[in-house]
Amino acid sequence: MSASALPATAPGTYRFEVGSAAEAVAVIRARLGAEARVLTVQARPRRGLGRLFGAPRYEVVAELPPPAPPAAPEPEPFAPGPALALVDGSRLPSLLRRAGFPDRLLARLESAPGWTRALSRPLHEALADLRRDLRAAARPARPLPRRVAFLGGAGAGRTTALCKRLAHEVIDRGASGRVWRVEFGRPNPAPLLDVFGEALGVPVEHYAPGYGAPGAGEGFLFADLPALPEPGSAEDKALAKFLAAERFEGRVLVLNAAYESDALRAAYARGLAHGATHLVCTHLDETPRWGRLWEFLLEGELSPLFLGTGPGLTGEMITDVLDELLRRTLPARAGMTEAVA
Repeated sequence: MSASALPATAPGTYRFEVGSAAEAVAVIRARLGAEARVLTVQARPRRGLGRLFGAPRYEVVAELPPPAPPAAPEPEPFAPGPALALVDGSRLPSLLRRAGFPDRLLARLESAPGWTRALSRPLHEALADLRRDLRAAARPARPLPRRVAFLGGAGAGRTTALCKRLAHEVIDRGASGRVWRVEFGRPNPAPLLDVFGEALGVPVEHYAPGYGAPGAGEGFLFADLPALPEPGSAEDKALAKFLAAERFEGRVLVLNAAYESDALRAAYARGLAHGATHLVCTHLDETPRWGRLWEFLLEGELSPLFLGTGPGLTGEMITDVLDELLRRTLPARAGMTEAVA
């Protein structure tokens, strides 16, 4: 294999020079294991005649997560004792607020038919019922169409989210397709996307009104859009026209989960106005309270696609969104311990 190792950039990171993304994946998995993830990809300049005749080379930076702490002893099977039985469901609202559930979602839960009964039951039973009800109320998963546009405000991580999904399609599923980098009146620079697409063997083509659309070809088509423009602006109208004319049936709204709830609601409304179909939440590694995400999963029409838990171009994405949110917001033993304390 022609890959060569380069000096590390920081503790826990590794640099390799490779000829393709497929080679990078093989090298990283062979040397670092399946847990390693790609952080960046950059084209390496070639010197001399290599610029004319040599195959392209890429510098890949990968990260190996720190070793997991020793596993805790397996807990004894849970059986609520007398002390816990005295903790009734009246503590449930305060527990949910501490977990990050917003007041508007709590108001909806409190208006549900079974809420009054839940408040009179032992807390562990009320939590079990709530977990079951949240599962039942969640939107069913919606398949991602072949033509997909990625929408979102500035700083949401649209391009990184697209790269994560692109790597999943090409590396994990063996799919082929192309990407459009779209502009409406102002530049949409995405050098990382250009190089990453080249390394994956996926064409990244420029689209701008007035120049005509590139050929869609076979396979999937992803569109990397600029940040959502001001409502009613010329760029906003151009975006709506583009999505309709190019028949993008899949429209992924990317939200930065670290933003304040009001900003998330405004961005969510903007995405709905442009026909968003799926939802990606990013920056979960910077978000201490995940409970407020339930508001967007239960009240909206968007199908969760994945959660982004880091800046890597591969990995650091959770596709089992519902189970992860339940684990993070309603951990049965942690929640009961806190309530008893």
